[in-house]
Amino acid sequence: MTKKTHTQAFANLVASIIFIVFGAWALMQTYGFQEVRNTYVQPALFPQIMTVGLLIFSIILFVQSVIKLSTMKENDPLAEPAASINVFKDRGVLAGVAVIVLCIFFVAAFKALGYVLVSAIVSAAIMVLIGKRNWLQIVLVSILVPLVMWLIFYKVLTVNIPMGVLQFLRNLVDMI
Repeated sequence: MTKKTHTQAFANLVASIIFIVFGAWALMQTYGFQEVRNTYVQPALFPQIMTVGLLIFSIILFVQSVIKLSTMKENDPLAEPAASINVFKDRGVLAGVAVIVLCIFFVAAFKALGYVLVSAIVSAAIMVLIGKRNWLQIVLVSILVPLVMWLIFYKVLTVNIPMGVLQFLRNLVDMI
């Protein structure tokens, strides 16, 4: 039998610990978000919901992994050796790393470029990463979806999202 530390169950245990630590850190960060007066939906609400969900599923994975490691039999599928991740050979891992880099870019450029522009850039890049090749579809979706989402947040939910270089759009919408 393979050593328990080389199994898929152990890999799940390590991943669950990483996600619990990240989820706890992310949840703590949301409590530092600025509150907006006269709105029901605060900017921290959606990130808090997402991080609580991440924590719940990570804790479930942690508990399952601990139970599996303590009761694992030799013929268990999770007792097989865990696959090695070689970033340079696996295109899926490379795409995942690219999405992480795009998320970092999104956060870094959010205030300066504004929600609509940075969302359009990131969504277009992700669409290309997942294999979309219809440029008209990429351009329309990556521009219209962030624009409509901004309108919903700005006009319906009254959440003031940074517009960056596209501030004139907010002024235009305010005049209508």
